[in-house]
Amino acid sequence: MKRFFSVFILIYALMSTGCMRAYIKSVGGDIDTPFSKIFLTDRETAWQSVLDALKSYNLDISNPSTGMVQTRWTENTALRNFVDAYGGSQTYLKAKFRYRVLVSEGFYNGVQSVKITVRKAQIIQQDVLEGWVNKETDGIEEETLLYRIGRLISMKIRIRRVEQEKRQRAIEKTNFDEPIEF
Repeated sequence: MKRFFSVFILIYALMSTGCMRAYIKSVGGDIDTPFSKIFLTDRETAWQSVLDALKSYNLDISNPSTGMVQTRWTENTALRNFVDAYGGSQTYLKAKFRYRVLVSEGFYNGVQSVKITVRKAQIIQQDVLEGWVNKETDGIEEETLLYRIGRLISMKIRIRRVEQEKRQRAIEKTNFDEPIEF
């Protein structure tokens, strides 16, 4: 049993690191997996949190009925050249990215929930003769965006709860035995 547990931990460690992604890429598998998380909240709160998290980007598509938000292409050539300069790769002529976020509602263990899926498309151009090429993302920015959305959802739920408690205290404070004057 101890051996099974240690093998399980080893497999989990490989899957959670870049080693598994490199292996999947080497055998020709699809590594463009979306990053998603389930939040125990209603759709409206999740939708507003997604819009708040992406408010620093220009939106190309924002459709609440389908639950899809897509940003416009944002140029990040300077950032890509700065980050990749230490990795030993050559610099880029142009680089840009965009986010696509999907919000879908459902139930998780009988509780209303929302699944938020984030995809980041990063394209680069290394020289004038070469066209745009898709670049694999490391997943850090997608996970950061999901974390930010989760924190916004948490804050909105807390604010709603505090407002309900204030309303309840105001109702309890009100004396209904006194006649109302008009």
